[in-house]
Amino acid sequence: MTELPHAQAVVPKGQWLGAADHVALDYEGRFLRRKRLVAAGGLAFLADLPEVVNLTGGEAFRLDDGRLVEVRCGLEPVLSISGDLARLAWHIGNRHTPCQIEPTRLVIRADHVLEAMLRQLGARVTATVEPFAPEGGAYGIGRTMGHDHGHSGAGHSHGPGQFHVHP
Repeated sequence: MTELPHAQAVVPKGQWLGAADHVALDYEGRFLRRKRLVAAGGLAFLADLPEVVNLTGGEAFRLDDGRLVEVRCGLEPVLSISGDLARLAWHIGNRHTPCQIEPTRLVIRADHVLEAMLRQLGARVTATVEPFAPEGGAYGIGRTMGHDHGHSGAGHSHGPGQFHVHP
């Protein structure tokens, strides 16, 4: 069996030229440290990064032989939302839901519960399939990785992947 080329580094967007191929990853797939990937042209490689990264699209994996593989946002089911964007964004954010914010619409991953809530709030919601690139976390580039509201007496905080709504 042939050993896969390794990518042990990611070159930031705007700091590379001339990719040999590209890989399209959905929102979940762009959060990784170690994973076997296959680029569009069939090039298989192992992303073996020193730490977990949140790729937003436009970066490139640098393979151990020097080749670059561009990272693109892959297609996935999303909801395109229009209406009173400030109010709708508040409700989406209150549920700690990743959201892509544009001048004329909001975009979230497809979710039938949130879709029903948004429609009840008067939003126009359209299901579509497209790349999803939500805003990063409030404290720097990256994902919202949980939260801690400083619950006095509640006795808990949230770590990565632990989310729920507080009454």
